[in-house]
Amino acid sequence: MIEFKNVSQFFGDLVVLKDINVRLAERRIAIVGSNGSGKSTFARLINGLQLPTSGAVEVDGIDTRKDAKAVRRNVGFVFQNPDNQIVFPLVEEDLAFDLKNLGFRKDEISEKIDAVLSRYNMEGFRSHPVHFLSGGQKQLLAISGVAVMEPKYIVFDEPTTLLDLRNKRKVCKLIRDLEQTAIVVSHDLEFLEGFDRVFVFDGGQIVVDDQPSTALKQYMEMMA
Repeated sequence: MIEFKNVSQFFGDLVVLKDINVRLAERRIAIVGSNGSGKSTFARLINGLQLPTSGAVEVDGIDTRKDAKAVRRNVGFVFQNPDNQIVFPLVEEDLAFDLKNLGFRKDEISEKIDAVLSRYNMEGFRSHPVHFLSGGQKQLLAISGVAVMEPKYIVFDEPTTLLDLRNKRKVCKLIRDLEQTAIVVSHDLEFLEGFDRVFVFDGGQIVVDDQPSTALKQYMEMMA
């Protein structure tokens, strides 16, 4: 379970989040809101990419401020732009990097890479140069790079924004089929209709917390 305990986030005089108290226990959680509403900051706080100005964020009882490394082993993060996440020139090198840091043997790393590439129908891209991949393939690689670590939770920040329709549908299906808990920031309301829970952010606060049929309707009314 992920828990926000009286969390506020300030950047100078700017209030980004204010007094957030919430527990995240559902399998599919969506986060929506206008630009600047605080939703992306909320997402980044979950795995310690950012630390709260006040209050605490805990993942299965582990405080992100006290042990961010342990939190990141349990919480993967997929960025909106995969180029911000992919750091090595070859697909297999990028997938192997974090596994090496965790001390896995070469044979274990190879098995895990084979498994994740097979899962996402990318077996033929193992030795492929990353810069030759399409935008959709790069996003699949970014997701594969997180999934290969087998975290318990995966946070997605606008995962379909840069994709064409075909790749967007592919990524949406991939997220729906994940075994892990998925927490998704998105403007794609149709994609979020099958989720378990939706948070609507406005002015740095959660103004709606409900099932999609109710929360998304209220959000659309707010944006009208």
